[in-house]
Amino acid sequence: MEISSQASAAPAIEPARREREDALRTVAKAFEASFLSEMLKASGAGKSRSEFGGGAGEDAFSSMMVDEQAKLMVERGGIGLSEAIFESLRAREFGYGVRL
Repeated sequence: MEISSQASAAPAIEPARREREDALRTVAKAFEASFLSEMLKASGAGKSRSEFGGGAGEDAFSSMMVDEQAKLMVERGGIGLSEAIFESLRAREFGYGVRL
């Protein structure tokens, strides 16, 4: 059996470029998580309930909980904002057309 030595359909991306794209994707995901966290806070998620006693400590920890929930939402696909931001950043960085 003979294996063809044809190049793959997708061109190889040099390591420096791949690292830069990974960094851009990380920034885009962080932005989406921050956005979702603010939206969750505005909707009342993580607010203290009187039956739990409230207090400054509970408010601080509930804010952290909402931030972590937002990060998990992004890791599970989010609302698509990070992908749109990533594509825009990549287009700006490497001169690609933006794919929507």
